[in-house]
Amino acid sequence: MAENSLTLRPYAGPADAPPLADLWLDASLRAHPFLGAERLTAQRQEIAETYLPQADTWVACEGPRPLGFISLLEDFVAALFVAPGAQGRGIGSRLLERAAEDRGALSLEVYARNTPALAFYRARGFCEVARRPQDDLGLPFELVRLHRP
Repeated sequence: MAENSLTLRPYAGPADAPPLADLWLDASLRAHPFLGAERLTAQRQEIAETYLPQADTWVACEGPRPLGFISLLEDFVAALFVAPGAQGRGIGSRLLERAAEDRGALSLEVYARNTPALAFYRARGFCEVARRPQDDLGLPFELVRLHRP
């Protein structure tokens, strides 16, 4: 992917929801296999109908095709997902920098078992500030809270 072929644009509303929810599911199945495909598949509709519309979301595209997105709630990164076939090309970094331009300091949570994501965020200046033993659904999957000033 050429650097200049990637564009970042704001979330376009209902038309963006299905492809971004599909991208979320594909990336989540790869990053969070411990959550189980059935649980993740069941969450896809909630991502499309509830989470994406509530957040300030930016979409990374190559032409018309979305390759990743970042969703923010204030200065909290609620989601950062890149299509599995597009990972490692700098898309996640570009989305994070776009968020930092708008918000400055950023915070987020990531599953402790998602070691590639932890390494990605640490390499971009995020530091661990807390841990909690359960996720938002009360499941026993440890979450790591990270912050970048």
